[in-house]
Amino acid sequence: MNRYKTIDILESETGKRFRSNPVYPKIPESAEDYYVIASVGDRYDMLAAQFYGDSRFWWVIASANNSQKASLIPTPGTQIRIPSDLNQAITLFQNENKNR
Repeated sequence: MNRYKTIDILESETGKRFRSNPVYPKIPESAEDYYVIASVGDRYDMLAAQFYGDSRFWWVIASANNSQKASLIPTPGTQIRIPSDLNQAITLFQNENKNR
């Protein structure tokens, strides 16, 4: 899944093309979500590879934990929620970024 596929391509007054900033959705909690305590050396991309089989979904975990604009490294000792429904997160992302 290329998360930038649904992001609009804009053009500046000088003709330079760029993508608008993506909007990350609020991912609702579920009883099936996974919870882990971050350890030294953990990164969202590594957790995504472990739980989803693809490190490109780091943004799902970061978004669920309100830290997509911060570091990819969670603070050791903090509880990290990993949404169980990856497809729901992708759909929410696509809906947030359609025709913006």
